[in-house]
Amino acid sequence: MAAAIVVFTWLPSYVEKSRNRVLPSVDAEIPAETKILHQSLFIADLHSDSLLWNRNLAKKSDYGHVDIPRLIEGNIGLQVFSVVTKTPKNLNLIKNSDDTDNITLLAIAQLWPIESWFSLFERANYQAKKLHRVADHSEGDFHLIENQQDFKNYLQKRENNPHITAGLLSLEGAHALEGKLENLDNLFKAGFRVIGFAHFFDNALGGSAHGINKGGITKFGKQVLKRMDELNIFIDISHASPLLIEDIFTLSKRPILATHTGVQTVCASASKRNLTDKQITRVAASGGLIGIGFWPTATCNKSIAGIVQPIRYVSDLVGIDYVGLGSDFDGNVLVPFTSSSIEQLTHALTQAGFSEPQVHKIMGGNLKRLFLEYLPSI
Repeated sequence: MAAAIVVFTWLPSYVEKSRNRVLPSVDAEIPAETKILHQSLFIADLHSDSLLWNRNLAKKSDYGHVDIPRLIEGNIGLQVFSVVTKTPKNLNLIKNSDDTDNITLLAIAQLWPIESWFSLFERANYQAKKLHRVADHSEGDFHLIENQQDFKNYLQKRENNPHITAGLLSLEGAHALEGKLENLDNLFKAGFRVIGFAHFFDNALGGSAHGINKGGITKFGKQVLKRMDELNIFIDISHASPLLIEDIFTLSKRPILATHTGVQTVCASASKRNLTDKQITRVAASGGLIGIGFWPTATCNKSIAGIVQPIRYVSDLVGIDYVGLGSDFDGNVLVPFTSSSIEQLTHALTQAGFSEPQVHKIMGGNLKRLFLEYLPSI
């Protein structure tokens, strides 16, 4: 009995505290004019894995990176919440099979519904329901965005009340479809508007940058991509193999996202996880967006300046309109600040010589424009 109490009450929070850490640092003194600029921004982040953990996102926590109160404190107007359904044991960045799974034990320890213990699709559904419940019980502090009209209504409300925030659902790894095309429509109904084909292993849609075969798109992957275009779901190339990325560039009819990534020229990754100049150029040519990650293997640097460097590189390479934020908050990563302290990044961007209009675009204006144009209309 005592062992069960430890597993179900103490273990989940212990695991997260050990995984989602923040670098010890002395916050830079933020000039008053930068604070004013920060409060004028619409800030949007393309990737966090907060739904994987057992925290109540409606309440402020003293660990992890994201919850609704801290998003509001940081003036973050939109957080994309990614859903993780499976990760391999002994996870590494080079070569993983799909034979094992870490999330089953986590789901059991966190008392997820029994059906989610055995189904990746049900894990995605459950995490989506968690975010819907946060919105339903937030008394207007948190809005869930599913279409252009939702977003427009929310933005109008935020003009009168900046102390609210919003979220949008993303799927990290389309293995959660369990090989069934109809599950794509079911996940669309659950609110998912961004889907990454691969995560840390190859699946039925194509290869992962961290998989064994690292192949291109499969027949099923082509069917899914075609249906995603029809439903106006964004494709995310993060974690995809180079061959799969190339196939997506060839086949997709919509703007392409790299929700959380680094830049290979700035930070060379042996797994080819970070994007090459050619891939960055192709994302921009699609009208899409590159979300720069905050964690060390994305930047090869643990400092805030390390985040600014790839932002500068992408903006110089393809233009300021194609770069945004892709923190990977709560994604088993070490970051230099949490969501409540993101003004540290605003300060670093201004110190690096970005103009106020450029800072507006980087911090969220580009994503705002993209979602207003390319989310489903209603």
